[in-house]
Amino acid sequence: MKIIDFEYLPITMKLKEPYIIAYESIDKTSNMFCRLITNENIIGFGVAAPDLEVTGESIDTVSNVCKTVIDPYLRGKDPLRIAKIIYELRPHLQKHPSALAMIDMALYDILGKKSNLPVYKLLGGFRTKIATSITVGILPLEETINRCKAFVLDGFRVIKIKGGLNVEGDIEKILKIREAVGKNIALRFDANQGYNVEQSRRFVEETYKARLELIEQPTPRLELDLLGKVTNSVSIPVMADESLMNLRDAFRLARKELVDTINIKLMKVGGIYEALHINSVAKAANLEAMIGCMDEAALGIAAGLHFALARPNVEYADLDGHLDLIDDPTAGAVIIKNGYLCTTEKPGLGFDTEVIKFR
Repeated sequence: MKIIDFEYLPITMKLKEPYIIAYESIDKTSNMFCRLITNENIIGFGVAAPDLEVTGESIDTVSNVCKTVIDPYLRGKDPLRIAKIIYELRPHLQKHPSALAMIDMALYDILGKKSNLPVYKLLGGFRTKIATSITVGILPLEETINRCKAFVLDGFRVIKIKGGLNVEGDIEKILKIREAVGKNIALRFDANQGYNVEQSRRFVEETYKARLELIEQPTPRLELDLLGKVTNSVSIPVMADESLMNLRDAFRLARKELVDTINIKLMKVGGIYEALHINSVAKAANLEAMIGCMDEAALGIAAGLHFALARPNVEYADLDGHLDLIDDPTAGAVIIKNGYLCTTEKPGLGFDTEVIKFR
């Protein structure tokens, strides 16, 4: 089998409702979609969700590397040799992890379609569904509570609250949310690097009775010692998100026992192939893992979901980035019911469409 054509197309999608996190306000997202066409008429689809703040990319930089690096490299390659392709592309795409993730997805999609199996079964097939959290951005207290109540009515059983701008307000918000949603809803909190160590400790101590499941990235991404101090001094699990960008970061976090769990995002680490290695480091260190996402189309969510379903130590999923997108051309690539995500059970990533007009 050989790749005979590579096509890519940027698409900007508006959000149904803009949201605020600790460092920016977001009302739209641009994703790059691609397809790899083979001489056996098997087509693999992928998507990149670049983010200047997180991945260091823009839709323009992804477009540029598609033209100058990816396109000339891929033509004539055997798409089933995933390890070789990723190994050879990675040095040229060190600063473009979501672009690498896009190609990685398309390659695994081809592998699944060639094998006539969904990707998660090729990767191990540990489970068939996983609960996902649904995220509430930084909103006024009453609006936050109303949003949480609505999500519970929609069947979600895990809610992630964004904060990090004001510790006093965050504490009050978490306590009020727990009162509003009852004791059976799991609550997670993401400070998005907004706290120092003292604020992190105070937040955890004063929200103790709310029984938070975890706190995500409380301190600045590059100051790993601060993350470790929080981990060693609070009573709930601490998760690294922005501090984990690659395999080396995973090793550093695990070796020094700086966190209890890690958030693996395919767009940050460069796709499924690298995520498998990162997850192995976590497993060796007895760390739990969560599969997270960016503001990405359902196709990207599908890739994250297939990975999450395959590995037993992936205890958590935060795969809701597609739910607020308007006119997502890959809508339907995953199935959600009562807060649980499952695949379409079709071969590959479960998506095949002519909706996206690449030419």
